[in-house]
Parts: sequence; C-alpha cells; structure tokens
Amino acid sequence: MQTLDPIRPERRTLRRQGVYLLPNLFTLAALFAGFYAIVQGMNKNFEYAAVAIFIAMILDGMDGRVARLTHSQSAFGAEFDSLSDMVSFGVAPALVAYEWMLNGLGKLGWMVAFIYCAGAALRLARFNTMIGIADKRWFIGIPSPAAAALVAGLVWICHEYRYNDLDILPWVALGFTAFAGVSMVTNVRFWSFKELHLRRKVPFVTLLLVVLGILLLVSKPPLVLFGFFVCYALSGYLMALARKLRPARPAA
Repeated sequence: MQTLDPIRPERRTLRRQGVYLLPNLFTLAALFAGFYAIVQGMNKNFEYAAVAIFIAMILDGMDGRVARLTHSQSAFGAEFDSLSDMVSFGVAPALVAYEWMLNGLGKLGWMVAFIYCAGAALRLARFNTMIGIADKRWFIGIPSPAAAALVAGLVWICHEYRYNDLDILPWVALGFTAFAGVSMVTNVRFWSFKELHLRRKVPFVTLLLVVLGILLLVSKPPLVLFGFFVCYALSGYLMALARKLRPARPAA
C-alpha cells in the first residue's frame, strides 16, 4: 500500500511559488553594479568603481517604481532589494574608500571603513522595521544610496580633476567616509522627495530649470552629482539646527 509523503505537498507548493521578473531584474542589475564596483576597487580602477556605484543608485531607484507601476510588489522583492543595497551602498563604498585612500592610514583607515559598512547595515535594518510607521515625507538618517554617493562622488571627482596627489586627501576621505557612516544612523531627518508628484501641473519656469539642470549634469557629471549630494547631506543638519534655534511657541 502506497503511503503519502508529508513533505510532498510542501514541495509542490514551493515549486509553484515564483517571483516577479521585471522589478527583480532591476534589483539584480543594481546588485551586479555593486559587485562590479567591488571588483574594480580591488583592481585599483577607482573611477570605474565610483561610476558603478552611481549606476547602482539609478537602478535601485527604478526597481521600486517599476514594481509599483506593474503592481508586482512582493515580500521577496523587498528583501532582495535590501540585500542588494547592502552590497552596493554598504560594502562597495567602504571597500573602494579603503583601497583608494584609507589603507594608508593603518588601523584608523579600516576602522572608519567598517564604521561606514556597519552604519549602512544598521540604516537598512532600521528602515525595514519602520515601513508603514515613519512619516513618508522624511528619512530618519541619510539614505544609504546618498551616503554611498558622498564616498563615490569624492573618488570620482578626485580622479576627474587630478586631485589624487594631495597630501591631505587621505584625511579628507577619512572624514567623508566617517561622516557618511554616522549620518546613516543619526536621528536627523532628511527630505525623502516622495512629495514630488510628476503628474501635477507646475509653473512653466520649472521646465526651464529642469533643462538647465540637465545641461549642467551633462557638462560636469561628477561635480554636479557630488555637489548635489553634499548639499543634501548638509540639509538635514541645517534643518535640525534651524528647528533648535526656532523660538518656542507660547502656550495657549
């Protein structure tokens, strides 16, 4: 007499489970860009590594939008995206910064690189636990892609404008890496840009400003991108300082 295997129904269920292909392809491409940045950093091709991190950032911003547009959000996609972010915006920038300038600072260099890597892991873990709770208008702590842009942008701009021979550069890289790592785990609020709705009508001058921004980006990509993310990183602290200096409202 043939008996039923209690494991077989579970196996049939697992076989039937699938994943949404389109959004996860973007996440996989972002993961590959982060892996490519690590490989190029180990091979001392730091400019390629920095550009790969920015490409990973673009792909990371697209996978969620594609999932929402195609109604293909899933728990698997959220977890896969988080793991991809850890590689592309946690491990890759820390390793590139260490191989680029921090390895000449001895223990202090790899300790700061680890601070950045640990900050990215903690930032992503906190973000995952606050989904549906936190105010969508703000990020608590700077997002890991923006923190990675600070490190990768510094590498890119120094190679673009031949600043690699400056004696003070290792300490500048140390400061940027530490600042980016600590900023990810602070309680400072940063604007999330989720209030921008592209379907709404805007003044005509907005289109002209967009054209100007595109021209600046095309003419000086590393300078414009690095300057933008530096301003974004400082904006959270400036807003926090302004809130503290603002006089308290009298009680009714």
